[in-house]
Amino acid sequence: MIWSVDILSVVNVLWAFLALVFLSALLAHKFSPHAQREHKTWRLYVLFQDLIRYGKTKQAHIRDDCMCVIDVPKRWFWHFYAVSVGWNGLLLVLHLNFIFHHQSFPTWLTGIVDILTGVPSTDSQAPQLSTLLMQLLLCVHSLRRLLECLCVSVFSDGAMHLVQYVFGLVYYVALGFTVLCSDRLGKGTGTLLSQLNWFHVVAVTLFIWASLLQHQSTVLLARLRTGKSGAVETLAHRLPNGGWFDLVSCPHYFAELLIYISLSLVFGGLSLTWWLVVLYVLFNQALASQLCHEFYIGKYESYPSYRKAFIPFLL
Repeated sequence: MIWSVDILSVVNVLWAFLALVFLSALLAHKFSPHAQREHKTWRLYVLFQDLIRYGKTKQAHIRDDCMCVIDVPKRWFWHFYAVSVGWNGLLLVLHLNFIFHHQSFPTWLTGIVDILTGVPSTDSQAPQLSTLLMQLLLCVHSLRRLLECLCVSVFSDGAMHLVQYVFGLVYYVALGFTVLCSDRLGKGTGTLLSQLNWFHVVAVTLFIWASLLQHQSTVLLARLRTGKSGAVETLAHRLPNGGWFDLVSCPHYFAELLIYISLSLVFGGLSLTWWLVVLYVLFNQALASQLCHEFYIGKYESYPSYRKAFIPFLL
């Protein structure tokens, strides 16, 4: 597999920018406790906290009533995965038609990918197993998360900012385009089966293990609010225990990072674009984990001091 790397392509710049934004937000929140005490009534600080918090971490955040007007329910998280299943499923169908029926992608789609990569499209490019596998895994991940949101998770009356909601919808559309951009920069040779490599096996294995970890964590969180019969008994926030919750406050976020690392490995770990996506996920999930970790520490005096927020034994 050969990769032509354009560091300054639009898609790389966009993901690098997002990673930098969330890294800056993480550092601004984590390393400015004095500013939080002294300037917590400043409108800019209040807006910043409102934009990075959602669900339980937003409930303790003091803000003006006018800011609540643009809140949407956190339970709308399922919308993100519904969009992802629909959009990335469509891209998968278009790719299968390209592989097996030699039907070209729509011109508007190839035009957008041309802009994002700076590499012109060509009908002579051989199909890549990595791209097909990536689309399959992305659809599986999105479908599982959709079903978990609808059938497993028990959402409280928590909210998220309208900006977060719109960003979440656009995010999964952007992921689909990113897969196509990676396909444009790669070069397939031979049949799909002949392209099978050891890193595909490693990637799928890690993907399955991380998905199981995330599902287990989601189930444990849901059981905090349900009885033995499965009926919802409370919407209160309780202290999670068991599984990887004994190591970190947010193992489901850690699993999300591992899932994206597995997706990067699908391309042999040689795609700069997907490592930038991994960096974005790292800083995004680290910020969300830090906020949850602080919530648990503030709520429970006996919260285990050995638990990390995000990555076992490290962060």
